[in-house]
Amino acid sequence: HVQLVESGGGLVQAGGSLRLSCAASGRTFSRYVMGWFRQGPGKEREFVASVAWSGDSTDYADSVKGRFTISRDNAKNTQYLQMNNLKPEDTGVYYCAGSVRYSSGFIRSQPMYDYWGQGTQVTVSS
Repeated sequence: HVQLVESGGGLVQAGGSLRLSCAASGRTFSRYVMGWFRQGPGKEREFVASVAWSGDSTDYADSVKGRFTISRDNAKNTQYLQMNNLKPEDTGVYYCAGSVRYSSGFIRSQPMYDYWGQGTQVTVSS
């Protein structure tokens, strides 16, 4: 069965960095859009970043633009989120998402993703 498994979360001080990974199994996502979302304490889940199947096109929420970088390795069926200059407001559970209906461009809408990971906690202390 299809699984997306995130890893790489943890506790970091403000200004620090973390790299999240999302390994997919059960089917290939190499021809489809993938993305990252997060849910902060007491907040709704929100879009963070998305990447087209080729890895050439990316999209970011304004709040993370210039600090986060999304990438993917289709040979490994894995996507990544490099997070630099972390801020306390980046704290939350980070979710990996994959679409099996869309390949070109990038997606911000949650219903357009078909598979989700269980999430990994990121905590940024001030």
